[in-house]
Amino acid sequence: MNNEEQTQQITMVDENGNEELYDVLFTFQSEDYGKSYILLYPVGKSDDDEVNIEAYVLPDDDDPTDPQGGDLRTIDSDEEWDMVESVLNTFLAKDDDKKE
Repeated sequence: MNNEEQTQQITMVDENGNEELYDVLFTFQSEDYGKSYILLYPVGKSDDDEVNIEAYVLPDDDDPTDPQGGDLRTIDSDEEWDMVESVLNTFLAKDDDKKE
């Protein structure tokens, strides 16, 4: 992750009311599913750390270019997960190309 770029952050609240700050990796829209998605990782992870990236469906009225969070929804189907994973892998491959 490039520290020179300003990273957007959102706060996630778990079922126990605990808050955790996340960096937004990226957002994207899928015309196939008619939804927008957000990919996040916990704040404070360095490039050398193994990062657990989480993916959610944005609320219908949220703008993926400036996500506000709201009630993020889980991804339900295996086909949808496969699509999100494919987009993530493409993003990570492009990011690796930039580092070389």
